[in-house]
Amino acid sequence: MQIETEIELTKTTIALLFLLYASLSDWKSREVSDTMWALMAPLGLALTLIEMYINGFSQLPLYGICFGLTSAFAIAIFYAGGFGGADAKALMCLALMLPFYPTNLLTPVTNEISPIALSFFPLSIFNNSVLLAALTAVVMLLYNVVWRLKTGDKLFSGTYKNESAGRKLIVILTGYKASVDKMKQKWHVYPLEDVEENTEKQPERKLLVVPKDEGRDAVVKRLDDAVKAGRIPDRVWATPGLPFLIFITVGLLLALFVGDIIWTLIGILIPR
Repeated sequence: MQIETEIELTKTTIALLFLLYASLSDWKSREVSDTMWALMAPLGLALTLIEMYINGFSQLPLYGICFGLTSAFAIAIFYAGGFGGADAKALMCLALMLPFYPTNLLTPVTNEISPIALSFFPLSIFNNSVLLAALTAVVMLLYNVVWRLKTGDKLFSGTYKNESAGRKLIVILTGYKASVDKMKQKWHVYPLEDVEENTEKQPERKLLVVPKDEGRDAVVKRLDDAVKAGRIPDRVWATPGLPFLIFITVGLLLALFVGDIIWTLIGILIPR
C-alpha cells in the first residue's frame, strides 16, 4: 500500500471515530466536550501537513482556502441559528483532517467525484447532512397526519387566527404535539409556541418557527402556567433539538461511498 493511501486511510478512520463518538454524545446529552475538537484539530492539521510534505506543498494554498471558507461558512450558520457550536467545530475539524476527497483510497459508487468534493470536501459532507436532515420534515409531516387521523383533533385549534399558512406549514414540518411536562423533563425539546394574554385577558397562542435556547425556560413556564390554569390544552407544539452531528457523520459516510448527493441529483436533472 502506498504511503499516500495509508495516510488517507488513517485520516478517514480517525475522522470517523471522532465523529462517531461525538454523535453518541450528541444523541445522549445534546452536548459534546470541547476536548474532542481540541484533539481532532491539531491531529488533522499534522496528518494533512505530513501528507502534503510527501506530495509536495502545491495544494497548501487550496488547503488554506478550504479551511477558511469552511470556517466562515460554519460560523455564519452557527450565528444564524442553523446549528450548534459542536456542529460548526466538527466541520472546521473536517476541513483540517479531510479537506479533499481521498482519491487514493476510495471512489464513490457513482464513479463521479464532484468538483466540490475534490477541493472543498467538508462542504460536500455538509450538503449530504442537510439533505438527510431535510428528510426528517417528511417524517414529521407523516407523523402529524397520522396523529390528526388517529385523534381527530385539529392541528391548530384556539387563537392561531393571526398566524399565516406558511408559519403553520413550517411548524407541521418541524414539530409535533407534546405535553408541557415532556418539555420540562427534556431540555432538548423546544416549544414551538408561546402564550400571552390579549387585551381581553384571554390566552393568545402564537407560533415560534425558530426555537432558541435563549428564553426557552421562560416560554415553557408560561405554557405550564397556562396549562395548570386550564387556559390552554396540555399538548402544545414542540420540536426536538436535532442531533445534527449524527447527520454530519452519516453525511461523511455517504460522501465517501456514494458521493455528493445534491451534485448527483443536479446532474440527473441537468445532464452535464
